[in-house]
Amino acid sequence: MTKRFLPFHLALLFLSMVLTGCSTQNEPPTGSSGNQDQTSYNVNPSETGPETIDDSTDSGNDSTDSDKDNSIPSAEQTDSDSDVPIVYMTTDISPEGLMAVYEALGWTPTGRVAVKLSTGEPPASNYLRPELIKDVVDAVNGTIVECNTAYGGSRSETAMHYQVAEDHGFTEIADFQILDENGSMTLPVEGGSVLTENYVGAAFADYDSYLILSHFKGHAMAGYGGAIKNISIGLGSSEGKAWIHSGGTGGSMWGGEQNAFLEAMAEAGKSVSDYLGNGERIVYVNVMNRLSVDCDCDGNPAEPDIHDIGILSSADSVALDQACIDLIYAQKDGDGASLVQRIESRNGLHTLEHAEEIGLGSRAYTLVNIDE
Repeated sequence: MTKRFLPFHLALLFLSMVLTGCSTQNEPPTGSSGNQDQTSYNVNPSETGPETIDDSTDSGNDSTDSDKDNSIPSAEQTDSDSDVPIVYMTTDISPEGLMAVYEALGWTPTGRVAVKLSTGEPPASNYLRPELIKDVVDAVNGTIVECNTAYGGSRSETAMHYQVAEDHGFTEIADFQILDENGSMTLPVEGGSVLTENYVGAAFADYDSYLILSHFKGHAMAGYGGAIKNISIGLGSSEGKAWIHSGGTGGSMWGGEQNAFLEAMAEAGKSVSDYLGNGERIVYVNVMNRLSVDCDCDGNPAEPDIHDIGILSSADSVALDQACIDLIYAQKDGDGASLVQRIESRNGLHTLEHAEEIGLGSRAYTLVNIDE
């Protein structure tokens, strides 16, 4: 049995369902490695998603609607289904919280471990700070990896990008490598509609396991950025980034067909997951703080209009991003209205739709709150 998140104007009915159906269980669901009390929710997102609108229009987030949860979205309690991916969550945005939500995955990396993140565009982007991630990077004995950008700025050339990584403190906590400093390697795309191949950094295959640390936020072109963006555009070489942005046409990065770009992100992400043992050697953590409408590729992002929410983890990138989207939409009193606008105006949920369609992951998930 699953539950669908409802549009905002049905929040009263939703609350009534929650009061009668939501409960707390002491035993973790199947697949959980945690020992603490956990709240499990089995969630299935809207099939259609919100209607695409212009950034300048009302997002539909009614500031008078006070019946939606303002932190963890309420959902109907169900038995855990082993076929439904688990998303773990904590509201503790700290090194300890990050470590706890990572350890809840029960994942043991093998071989050389890469920790993929965004180094953040100077001077003031909202990249994940080294002091937040250091403990988990140490725990996996990881090398922090990135790829060069495909636009101007401080991270488009390898030497400058290494300097940014040093300036932002990443080289102080771990080894660091620009994966495409020596060009690209090609990954096949299976089952795609716009891509047949994906171009990642040439050193991508030097690592056996990947921990994907993503700062969840908005994005000027994709609507939002999370785990899927981090393994597609994020792991793409400069060449690969341009290829994805053009929707696999090799044309303009900025003037292509929007849905083709969104689908290319999903397909590039699937090629990465497929290469890594069909997802066995990759896991994902999304940090939901500093929730600007702008990406960490923007050196001067807009201030958020929404409070920090928490840290989430999953072995399924689609489920993880969907859970973060649902948390955004669950906010009340106008929180996050600009982020909702950004997502909808770029048809951002289409990335999730296509990712599920091609088999990258599942938009249905079980949300487990690991906080006591």
